[in-house]
Amino acid sequence: MLTPRELLKAAVSHGASDLHLAVLRPPTMRINGRLSNLGTDALTPDDINSFINEITPEKHQRLLRDRGGSDFSFQLDASTIFRVSIFKQRGQPSAVLRLIPSTKKSLAEIGLGPAVRDLLFRQRGLILITGPTGSGKSTTLAAMIDVINTERECNIITIEDPIEYRHEHKRSIIVQREVGEDVPSFEEALVRALRQDPDVILVGEMRNLETIEAAVRAAETGHLVLSTLHTTGAARTVDRIVDVFPSSSRDEIRTQLAGTLQCVISQQLIPRINGGRVAAFEIMFNTPSIAAYIRENKTYRITSDLQTGAKLGMCTMDASLIDLYLRKEISHQEMMLHCYDPALINKLLADVALSAQKQR
Repeated sequence: MLTPRELLKAAVSHGASDLHLAVLRPPTMRINGRLSNLGTDALTPDDINSFINEITPEKHQRLLRDRGGSDFSFQLDASTIFRVSIFKQRGQPSAVLRLIPSTKKSLAEIGLGPAVRDLLFRQRGLILITGPTGSGKSTTLAAMIDVINTERECNIITIEDPIEYRHEHKRSIIVQREVGEDVPSFEEALVRALRQDPDVILVGEMRNLETIEAAVRAAETGHLVLSTLHTTGAARTVDRIVDVFPSSSRDEIRTQLAGTLQCVISQQLIPRINGGRVAAFEIMFNTPSIAAYIRENKTYRITSDLQTGAKLGMCTMDASLIDLYLRKEISHQEMMLHCYDPALINKLLADVALSAQKQR
């Protein structure tokens, strides 16, 4: 077996986003969204234990023994950081390592336009980035924080588990706190952050009722709060937040969200025809109309506003996918695989074809 550093360097050189280590399988990389085995022998439990012991701090080795898993970051060299998850499955050790890109992308490089950028100059409110694991949420958040750090004079506090992108002080002061190292939990970090004169708070993930409650309260009380959820679509994100609360509190949280939510950006990373991946987005801004839908529990109407809100910078996921397909960035198969409504996609494509015929 290659040494841990040789394995990690191989993952970097192949352009992998993730490295998977599992017993009875060779080291496996995810490249452009697809799994590919490294051409070595299948791993034994001793191989993986040796790897884990070499890169894992004692505290996290203890958590693996006592609780069956732990997450932390590992710095391979000055410019290469991995987010590491070690765990047991069927009593055997396993690990998944995600490569954190050494340079931050700009919002334009990610594919987000001026309307989203303008939100970062708001004094208060809640901005949510949503999508499945591996959809680039952390990259988008890092780009947003970099805009604020570069162009505003703020006190920015990030709460992450673990810290991924490292930020240096620019025009802003930036404080990065790691859950489990600097503070016990997201909710406690949020409570403490409100006593530390913040302007902007980044919450790595809104995992439970207490964290969501604290984040919404912070947005209500004059802070710009950025966070993520593992949801797909704007309407589903609102419903997911509301559903976390007991039924007796749901009217109240709907009213709070209607007043504090600035934007929901739902994203997916789609394999490009010519290699690499490109982001597709659903973007919802909290217009007066959408705020009323949230307040009145009519989120099923949000999609129609997104379909007609292009002038405001809004779009549905399916419209974003069609745009990428028509620009020949993604294949028809990938578009259909990642869309929300295949029937609607086919109808929209038929309308595009009919319009093109009339123009000839």
